[in-house]
Amino acid sequence: MPLAGVDGSTIIPIAILVIIFASVTTIVASYFKLQRHRADAAALAEYRKLAERVTEQQGAMSAQLAELGERVKAVEKLLQSVG
Repeated sequence: MPLAGVDGSTIIPIAILVIIFASVTTIVASYFKLQRHRADAAALAEYRKLAERVTEQQGAMSAQLAELGERVKAVEKLLQSVG
């Protein structure tokens, strides 16, 4: 049962336009999704650099704490020998 006033010569261009519109919509959506992933990757790289710096600083702090512990032990030993 064909639609009134619609024949094959009008359906084909409409179908082509719908396919083109769907393709353009998919491309645009994919582009923005890619941009979001790129931004996430850049942020993740920054977080990774931050984590590396924090790890290095924690190592330095640990070494300083160990040195301070040794100094405190030396001071305690000195106080015990005096008193």
